Amino acid sequence: MQRLSMRNLGQLPAGIARFSYDRNALTSGIVHLGIGAFHRAHQAVIIEDCLERGETGWGIIGASLRSPETADALKPQDGLYALSVRDAQGEKLRVIGAVQDVISAPGGLVSGDQHPLLAQLVAPRTKIASLTITEKGYCHDPATGTLNEAHPDIIHDLENPQTPRSAIGILALALKLRRASGHNPFTILTCDNLPANGRTVKRVIDRFCTMLDPDFGKWVTDNVACPSSMVDRIVPATTDEDRQRISATLGLEDRWPVVTEPFFQWVVEDHFPAGRPDLAASGVQLASDVTPFEHMKLRLLNGAHSTIAYLGYLAGHETVSDTIAAPGFAALIRAMMDEDITPTLNMPAGTDLDAYKSALITRFRNPALRHRTWQIAMDGSQKIPQRLLGTIRDRLANGAPIGHLALGVAGWMRYVSGLDEKGAAIDVRDPMAAKLRAIADAAGPVAERLAPALMAVQEIFGSELPADPRFAKPVTEALAALYAKGAGALVRETGGTG
Repeated sequence: MQRLSMRNLGQLPAGIARFSYDRNALTSGIVHLGIGAFHRAHQAVIIEDCLERGETGWGIIGASLRSPETADALKPQDGLYALSVRDAQGEKLRVIGAVQDVISAPGGLVSGDQHPLLAQLVAPRTKIASLTITEKGYCHDPATGTLNEAHPDIIHDLENPQTPRSAIGILALALKLRRASGHNPFTILTCDNLPANGRTVKRVIDRFCTMLDPDFGKWVTDNVACPSSMVDRIVPATTDEDRQRISATLGLEDRWPVVTEPFFQWVVEDHFPAGRPDLAASGVQLASDVTPFEHMKLRLLNGAHSTIAYLGYLAGHETVSDTIAAPGFAALIRAMMDEDITPTLNMPAGTDLDAYKSALITRFRNPALRHRTWQIAMDGSQKIPQRLLGTIRDRLANGAPIGHLALGVAGWMRYVSGLDEKGAAIDVRDPMAAKLRAIADAAGPVAERLAPALMAVQEIFGSELPADPRFAKPVTEALAALYAKGAGALVRETGGTG
């Protein structure tokens, strides 16, 4: 079977949606770091709509910072890939052309100022540097939202600023070269699930650049915009079955399609000094303050997702839809949303939270999305501070109980111990996995020892939460109940039969 590419695009079946603009007329106004499945199913699709309307200056140059796999898959396809939108009613395919090129940069800019990624970032036509590099990619302290100055990549990049490894170091070098050339800075747009993500990135990049050179740091502080954004779309990892099915429908081989749901949301702070495409015309909500929407999504969707992932995995469920269909899970998650999370939200007038929560349960039930609990459980040390602990802090500040949230934290603790309920090894993927496993091994499967030992990891929990018995006691009790009863039985008991 021939590969999907510009050369054979005309061979696609008539029912497959595809772009109508002239790709040769595009220029690249966006460089995106971390071109994984989420970006290609979310931001790139929105930019695709902008290109279709004739905004030809916003093509995307993607960069893969972890491995060459995405570049190896997409380069022979001229950056083209299929977007699969799936629900219980079926599948719709659309070929996306917004990604003009993909640059492979695992390990960072090892060739320094000769690296093609740096050339793209420094080019005056680049107005936006966007990122989906996951929480751990920002080299920050999740508990404080500040630069982790002891991070090995940060230490390396400060000592070797011409060959940076981290995304922060790469952006800093590009900004420094743009300044030296007299070019205005690009806007840094993060699309990751960080609390106050734009402000967090601004703190991190400002501090890093100041440590490099105080004068340069002041220029970055005064001139580089980092708008906050909230992104929402469920995008499972692409499977071999997805590749085979989609390629068969296309009649052309697509090595890396992306699969997603019909729903999408993107709320962006409208602060782009270098310019931006007409995002609103593509369904993006431009706002002066993203914080309420960010809290809504991080706490209701992501907090629920993490709770489902840990408890569902422990209960033996492979996917989110399998988990939410099991006895007690839907009722538990809806109770957590209604009783524990919603009272911490302060939404703009007209926001229908009940409809949003009902839609979330429906999305979780989508049987066409094989979203694995193991995938969502990755990098929990970077995720739970904003997905669960922020909500818990607000609840405690108001003197409110944290029962359902405590169960989510306990599920994470049980998961990172590295052994499931049958004694089999869990493949824990987390930047702190070795440290967490060592703590768990030393404490043993005893909640009264394991819970306080894990709470002592200040990079995750800080110092105030572990010292508060209103937090420590219910989490320890929930962990003890998980060990005693198992996740499935405990959820049935806690959530009921709904």
